[in-house]
Amino acid sequence: MDAWLENLGDDPLATLAAWLEEARARGLHEPEAAALATATPDGRPAARMVLVRGIQERELRFYTNHESRKADEIAENPRAALVFHWAPPLHRQARVEGSVTRLTDDESLVYFRTRARESRLGAWASPQSRPLADREELDRLLDEVERRFAATEDVPLPPFWGGYRLTPEAIELWQSRPGRLHDRARYERAGEGWLRTRLAP
Repeated sequence: MDAWLENLGDDPLATLAAWLEEARARGLHEPEAAALATATPDGRPAARMVLVRGIQERELRFYTNHESRKADEIAENPRAALVFHWAPPLHRQARVEGSVTRLTDDESLVYFRTRARESRLGAWASPQSRPLADREELDRLLDEVERRFAATEDVPLPPFWGGYRLTPEAIELWQSRPGRLHDRARYERAGEGWLRTRLAP
């Protein structure tokens, strides 16, 4: 019997959520941070860090400017991968691969309202992934936004900003072991469930 594999359980999203909660409890810095990999239609890859702001029953959610490079690549090639890495004391990684779709404005607004006011203003101010002349240009854009919304605490959702859901088709869970003989399990979607396999490290 493969005790480690059995202890992971049949639902990798439930295990992923539990690992994330343990990372929070252990005080790891921004445990929701994950590398998001996308690619252009002709296969040119790009990766950057995002914050995963929700693991639902069948999806992971992240948020960004819909006019950013990552959003452009998702629009052209709606498949992506996420990689979490939880350093000591947990020594764990998780990889998630799947298809990506945009959330509705109503879904995005629910999260947007939980952000600090300065982060909501920042979403309006930043022309994400576009060239800037200098830092002062970004500061001027923020000043304009602060004046625009000075009279209201309820900063609205920008029409060019919102969330995405990554629906997993494969998930790998990785636990460090001595001698680099790590434990590694891959789950692949099989109908309503998952096919689980141990992989060599």
